[in-house]
Amino acid sequence: MTSTSQGPASGARAAHPDHLGHVIFITAAAAMGGFLFGYDSSVINGAVEAIRSRYDIGSGTLAQVIAIALIGCAIGAATAGRIADRIGRIRCMQIASVLFTISAVGSALPFALWDLAMWRIIGGFAIGMASVIGPAYIAEVSPPAYRGRLGSFQQAAIVVGIAISQLVNYGILQLADGDQRGKIGGLEAWQWMLGVMVVPAVLYGLLSLAIPESPRFLISVGKKDRARRILEEVEGKNVDLDARVTEIETAMHREHKSTFKDLLGSRFGFLPIVWVGIGLSVFQQLVGINVAFYYSATLWQSVGIDPTDSFFYSFTTSIINIIGTVIAMVLVDRVGRRPLALAGSTGMAVALAFEAWAFSADLVDGKLPSPQGAVALIAAHVFVLFFALSWGVVVWVFLGEMFPNRIRAAALGVAASAQWIANWAITASFPSLSDWNLSGTYIIYACFATLSIPFVLKFVKETKGKALEEMG
Repeated sequence: MTSTSQGPASGARAAHPDHLGHVIFITAAAAMGGFLFGYDSSVINGAVEAIRSRYDIGSGTLAQVIAIALIGCAIGAATAGRIADRIGRIRCMQIASVLFTISAVGSALPFALWDLAMWRIIGGFAIGMASVIGPAYIAEVSPPAYRGRLGSFQQAAIVVGIAISQLVNYGILQLADGDQRGKIGGLEAWQWMLGVMVVPAVLYGLLSLAIPESPRFLISVGKKDRARRILEEVEGKNVDLDARVTEIETAMHREHKSTFKDLLGSRFGFLPIVWVGIGLSVFQQLVGINVAFYYSATLWQSVGIDPTDSFFYSFTTSIINIIGTVIAMVLVDRVGRRPLALAGSTGMAVALAFEAWAFSADLVDGKLPSPQGAVALIAAHVFVLFFALSWGVVVWVFLGEMFPNRIRAAALGVAASAQWIANWAITASFPSLSDWNLSGTYIIYACFATLSIPFVLKFVKETKGKALEEMG
């Protein structure tokens, strides 16, 4: 293979598929796992107060029930890479689809708090698998010239899933006359909120039957002819397909199949590139983004906004999330990943600081005074916008493409597991932290947003436009 300065001999860098619409369909189908990831992660927002009421539990226990799914996420993310390398990316998607379906039915019909927690762990395992398989598969079937935009589909699907879950929650709440525990067809409203996920879960399974296996997996199991056909589908006839297969095969044979041991270095445990991936994942969560999606309805109610309006504000936040993601999809292959990350970190730090100031005010008749209330709402939306147009997208793009072939699946699994552990820490701690000092909590998130700036400047390298075989 030629040097990275000249690009691969096959012409992969300049690859343009003959039918871009087909590649977009493949990417969108794979990103359906991201939709379920977003939907399942956020739908609990509509059930938080109902679960607290039904089972008569305090903030600490409630936080554990909400956050326990993230333990499943970490396990699913840690094991998905190994599963995908063994049985293929498509089979992994189908397993996740089944687990999403089981989780939705079980969460809608719990016998007690313990089995609700169990169903959430199962759903979390599926989310963890989807969080690894989606970006890895999309990176492996995307031509380098389009990979940033196509990789953005994962985050786009996540934010659409979040928005749809909020819209479904709002609609169900209207049917229940604004009562999360109101009865609809014999079930309480919050049970319907959790159960509706059956529909996209089944659709995910059906779509996985309509897309091809990753050419890199096929080459790893000796199915070169099939891999060559798929490469022609996704990269076009102008690419030297024989040379392309040889490039991928050489990269795989030169370095053996990824295992956890391959991630280990001599001095600091993991290889430096793995630590960078872990750092990206952890910073993405430590800014507190999922507080906006797990607890936003509860947060707004706590500062005096009525339940129906709190659900509306949660939905508008999701719309801002989508807008920011679209901006990132347009810019990620034009301006690059690092500039977007730096701009996002700066914007998030400022917005979080304003939120901290707003929440420092004393409540008047159970509400924030008008200047602080307005600032809190505006800053919350600005924070989500800057997250969506930067870290929300670029982290998934980075994780799908930054690792060398020999460790990609295993390293992505470790990085995604770190992300879910950080997510769990933020989610489980927020109710107690907010009871302690809501303004102080947002100061902590603002500090992490600020610290992410020197991290990106010092450790994160640009990956725009490179073929996957050039990484490392």
